Amino acid sequence: MQAITSGPPTQKTLPWNDIRKVAKVTGSLVLGGFVFITYEVLSLKKLLQIDTQAIHQEKLKSHVYIRTSSLNPSEYQGITYHARKEIHKAVRKILEAEAKLFWRPFNEHFSTFDGEDHECALWLLLKRTQSENKEVRLQAVQDLAKNTHWHDYQYGTVAQACDQRTAIGLARSKDVDLRFFLPPPSLPKTKNDYLTEDQLRLLLVSLPQTDLDPCVQYFTSLALRESSQTLAAQRGGLWCFGGNGLPYCETLSKIPSETVELFCLQALVQHSKVSSHCDKIEAQGGLQLLQRIYQLRKDSAKIQRNIIRIIGNMALDERLHSSIVRAGWVSVLAEVMKSPHVIQSSHASRALANLDRDTVQEKYPDGVYILHPQYRSSQPIRADILFVHGLLGAAFKTWRQQDVDQPLDKKASEVEEEYSQCWPKTWLASDCPTLRIISVEYDTRLSDWKAKCPVEPHRKSIAYRSNELLEKLRAAGIGDRPLVWVSHSMGGLLVKKMLVDASKNPEMGKIVNNTRGIIFYSVPHHGSQLAEYSINARYLLFPSVEVKELSKDSPALKELNDDFLSFAKDEKFPVLSFAETLPTHIGSMIKLHVVPLESARLGIGDLIPVDVNHLNICKPKNKNAFLYQRTLKFIQDVLATDLGD
Repeated sequence: MQAITSGPPTQKTLPWNDIRKVAKVTGSLVLGGFVFITYEVLSLKKLLQIDTQAIHQEKLKSHVYIRTSSLNPSEYQGITYHARKEIHKAVRKILEAEAKLFWRPFNEHFSTFDGEDHECALWLLLKRTQSENKEVRLQAVQDLAKNTHWHDYQYGTVAQACDQRTAIGLARSKDVDLRFFLPPPSLPKTKNDYLTEDQLRLLLVSLPQTDLDPCVQYFTSLALRESSQTLAAQRGGLWCFGGNGLPYCETLSKIPSETVELFCLQALVQHSKVSSHCDKIEAQGGLQLLQRIYQLRKDSAKIQRNIIRIIGNMALDERLHSSIVRAGWVSVLAEVMKSPHVIQSSHASRALANLDRDTVQEKYPDGVYILHPQYRSSQPIRADILFVHGLLGAAFKTWRQQDVDQPLDKKASEVEEEYSQCWPKTWLASDCPTLRIISVEYDTRLSDWKAKCPVEPHRKSIAYRSNELLEKLRAAGIGDRPLVWVSHSMGGLLVKKMLVDASKNPEMGKIVNNTRGIIFYSVPHHGSQLAEYSINARYLLFPSVEVKELSKDSPALKELNDDFLSFAKDEKFPVLSFAETLPTHIGSMIKLHVVPLESARLGIGDLIPVDVNHLNICKPKNKNAFLYQRTLKFIQDVLATDLGD
């Protein structure tokens, strides 16, 4: 029987060819995925990597940080952000595992990429503030300004990393945290105040001295009149302005430093109205010098106000914006914007509006102040209200609430809190938030004894002021929107003259066409008795041009009134007039009706007599007073179509 034997068992061969094929395919995928992941990580690293030295230094100085709530991720974290974040986490785990497997130290620098949500949000917002898309960067600035719970070092990071445009935008954001701004650069200390005074005078002397506006000459000579003989010798003798030599004081010991500085600053205000002089002020280090004086004179609101006025004038020239920011003025202006004093905050608001070219198209020349909105706002502006004060008035004090005695049952702080320093800024802005409210200021005097600029009296005439103000108002965009005029006393005559002049000038036609109504508070359309008493009043021995123009039955006033009525009737302007019925005390010697009822009667519109004197006719007792409520109703009625009410 034949035995059947089996051969040696056959070994199973591995399918190496198949493995090679799979390896080629999967290898390509793995390699491609690794390259993609590497690219994403490097991109993320480039996006988020920063110089953390400043942050670490701030952390070392700090004590305890409380963890903050992160920003709302849905506003800025899309699919791409989440994808990159997940990829980054996965790569981080791979690198950590690799470090453990090969006993290699893990690069902790990589952990700086894996920031918390609020850290990432900070840098993403900063990046968006520099976007070429205007809408994106404005929203990013708004989002930045809303953060009030960040760590100190985070605010410091934004302050150091943000650009000029963002810093200005933050300064014009309501309730912004002042930690967003770097403090002004440190300046070398001086041994005494006299060095600062000398620097101020040297700055004035370095400015152009020929072909000057007469008022600029006058203010400059007034300031330099207090100079020392030493300064005169340094400059080669006495300077001449218009052929008149300037006397110099032998010593400054009898003149307070603050007074000398105020004289010089008033002169610089006049120079800052001239564009070419602003260039000289900047080139001579004037911005840094003004910063020093501002810090030294924190106890003098008047000096600080004049300085901010100069900055506001210089900010009209966009070429100087970078220099103004570098000199540290943005942080100063942002702080002053929070001042409870309407005069201080409004000066700062004007300066910042002139710096903010991202959201403000208009420019606000010297004497034109924006009362509302003073901050950036998403609220559309639908109409303008323009306030024009009268004789001895001002852009703010004329429109304050009527002064009242403190009730016995109320504390002084409660009365002060309720009191409005400027009712258009508080009451009217609250009742009509879509209005832009502007107030203008110009110098007036009862007598030429104390005129600020006694040269060229024609400058005080209504005709001259009309042309000057019209140019300023057009620069501020007056006429581009529906417009309501509100005026007191002589300011009403100025309003009438501006409208008459604008009606004759095609370039100013928008102002007339967009005028929706006019409010007159005790305007002397037919003259005032004030001028007739100039002989009896000690301080009216030399009545000013303004007072002379207010003479009762003045031919010039009659001509102005006739010209105004002739075209106002054609334009069908709604007009509301208020008239005083109580006499006003002028000094200690005179008591009279400054504007009698018959003089306040224009001839068109409504005339409402009110039991107040000339000074209080434009100062309501409170928000519920008839004067304010009737004014508000008129504004809302004439602008009903424009405001959408």
